[in-house]
Amino acid sequence: MTPRAPYRLARLACALVILALLSVGILWLVLRGSLPQYEGTVQTDALSAPVAVERDTLGTTTLHAQNRHDLVWALGYVHAQERFFEMDLLRRQPAGELAELFGSRVLPADREARKHRMRARASSMLKELPVEQRELLDAYRDGVNEGLDALTTNSFPYLLLGLQPLAWRSEDSLLVIGAMYFTLKEASDVRELAFSTLRDALPPAAFRFLSAKGGKWDAPLLGPSLAWPDIPSANELDLRKLDPGLMPPVDTHSPDEYIDDVLGSNSFAVTGSLAGGAALVANDMHLELRVPNIWFRTRFIYPHPQRPGETSDITGASLPGTPAITVGSNRHIAWGFTNSYGDLIDWVRITRDPDDPLRYRTADGWKRIEVHREVLRVRGSADETLEVQETEWGPIAATDHDGIPLAFAWTAHQPGSMDIKLTDLEQAESVDQAIVIVRNAGIPAQNFIVGDRTGRTAWTIAGRLPARDKGYDPRLPADWGAPGTGWNGWLDPALYPTIIDPTDQRLWTANARTVDGLMLERLGDGGFDLGARAKQIRDTLYQHDHFTPATMLAIQLDDRALFLARWRQLLEQTLERTEAAPWRTEMQQALKDWDERASTKSVAYRVVRAFRQEVVSGVLRGFEAAVREKYPEFVLPPLNQEEHAVWKLIEERPLHLLLPVHSDWDDLLGKCAHRVAERFRRQPGGIAARTWGERNTANIRHPFSQALPLFIGKWLDMPKDELAGDSKMPRVQGPAFGASNRLAVAPGDEENGYFEMPGGQSGHPLSPYYGSGHEGWVTGRRTPFLPGPPEQTLHLLPAHKNPS
Repeated sequence: MTPRAPYRLARLACALVILALLSVGILWLVLRGSLPQYEGTVQTDALSAPVAVERDTLGTTTLHAQNRHDLVWALGYVHAQERFFEMDLLRRQPAGELAELFGSRVLPADREARKHRMRARASSMLKELPVEQRELLDAYRDGVNEGLDALTTNSFPYLLLGLQPLAWRSEDSLLVIGAMYFTLKEASDVRELAFSTLRDALPPAAFRFLSAKGGKWDAPLLGPSLAWPDIPSANELDLRKLDPGLMPPVDTHSPDEYIDDVLGSNSFAVTGSLAGGAALVANDMHLELRVPNIWFRTRFIYPHPQRPGETSDITGASLPGTPAITVGSNRHIAWGFTNSYGDLIDWVRITRDPDDPLRYRTADGWKRIEVHREVLRVRGSADETLEVQETEWGPIAATDHDGIPLAFAWTAHQPGSMDIKLTDLEQAESVDQAIVIVRNAGIPAQNFIVGDRTGRTAWTIAGRLPARDKGYDPRLPADWGAPGTGWNGWLDPALYPTIIDPTDQRLWTANARTVDGLMLERLGDGGFDLGARAKQIRDTLYQHDHFTPATMLAIQLDDRALFLARWRQLLEQTLERTEAAPWRTEMQQALKDWDERASTKSVAYRVVRAFRQEVVSGVLRGFEAAVREKYPEFVLPPLNQEEHAVWKLIEERPLHLLLPVHSDWDDLLGKCAHRVAERFRRQPGGIAARTWGERNTANIRHPFSQALPLFIGKWLDMPKDELAGDSKMPRVQGPAFGASNRLAVAPGDEENGYFEMPGGQSGHPLSPYYGSGHEGWVTGRRTPFLPGPPEQTLHLLPAHKNPS
């Protein structure tokens, strides 16, 4: 090396460092160009009067406007600047247009979605909306597009993709509502298809045993818990005679136990006599967790449209992409939603004309199938054309177990299923007014709990319900070509299941069955969740005779493992009956830290939970094997009520319902415990290191973090906090699933309510509101329901006026 070489290397190193710093600086400047404008003045031709946009320390946005039209325009402006990329994904998902952004790897999802032709349906429904709704959607659209255009550079996801965002259309807001239909109910409805195969392959008693609607864990608002059907006899079904080879080998190397993510929510309320005046309403909606969060903290303040001199004041969570506050309070009423799991989907058996396969039989005679050719745009590849065959009931999307074509009848397809009538809740002043509004709203059918300032409470179904004929079982595919079978439009709202002013002064919903009798028949069973969570909430509500927001938060954060208590006892008994071995000793030692909670440090909780799932899987494999005798590819669908069936078998221990690989029920239970132990022993630190927090560690990510270098991706994601809670308790929590908000509020006393939210308010990583409020959500610390003092204010002014 020459004497000057070290100096050349030093200069080169310096040059590289300078180049890197310049690159970072340029990147920083480009990113800053896509930051929302938080202060200053913007003039626009779209407004008739000034609008002030205030943000507090969390980025909660308060809009002060002189009329609702200007307010909705400003909301669109703010949503676009903070969240346009997320809005874009929400409109593209139901429309089957994601491949335009991400290429062929998302084509399978687009093909499934495009079968429903949701963009065409949304465009058609938009034309049929009342004039006032169309005007609001148009104002929101214009605000979105002006907010997007006002950014100096495209938001950072589009910079990474190298694409220009497409302008917002009024129909896109209806597609965002359509996305909630997809989110809250699988558009494939594999449950009903699987039930058809189960019924065909199993004896009637066995089908009834697996498909019943409820049992001892039920906690309905009306009616008793249901009785689970009797176990089928050996004459009806004998699994001992089956070939065990019908089932694939048991997976003994699975890295961990299942993740149970039942989409839904908790909502509960108490009357004013229990809360010191106004009713008190709590809601926590369980969804996939992401960065930024799906909801946007929002407050509207504008003159009351019917009462001169009075002000409308609405606070809660808006859904970017729509011009409404979805849940919250307006000083007169407070409201919340949970997924109803009503039966909103049916499969229809299609009889084709043997001489013309594009004709099918209806109750009114033969009709032609409509053929639509949907063009899927694919980034970086050729377009793809998808042929969709559509009947009067819906698209042909599957075949039954016997090969008969099936059309997909879904409330989301029907005219009137998507609108923005929920915006009328802004002016509702009583539970009676709120009920009328939500029963006629175009949203997925939801449990709706509302309380008002006078102390009254009510529950009903929000959204549209199909009016079904009684001549068929809606859980199974049926031939609607026969007269008197199928749907007859929408159910009359006056016939909706409803409870007003409950005598016990308490209401609760948690995705489980809420009613029975005729009310249940009208709602239908779309796969209710097990009632364990609802039961725990109900029982806790009855343990109190006075409620404050703090009481409601304690219920939302309740991580007591009441559901698993009997499984812990069963595991202890199983281990006592098992031959002495090191694994048994380690399992017994692990059970000693049982604290009756899904707490992060608990090994016992994780072990018991894994044991339960291993047993459930092992027991149900026998029924799956019985179906595979006739249908070798059959896979048992999710059975949300499986606990009732499995525990009944464990209690009664019928030998004929065990696969022949087990000598008796103790053998099955012992093998399940052993498999759990060996899985955990193979991991570092063995069983003793398998805490629930290790398994339930937050994985709340930005959509782009996985595609970026690790150090940048980690910067975009939320911290890897260990999280308490699980699925069969009020504090529903998984690594990337759980309470997308927690709120409790009494209308008229919003100052003492709270609103917690994970994932943050802004979608921009340089925003001061990126991840805002997330730490409070993790710890369960109450965040005020109302916004705090404004820290930044943006003034939106009509172009013909000067700032004051």
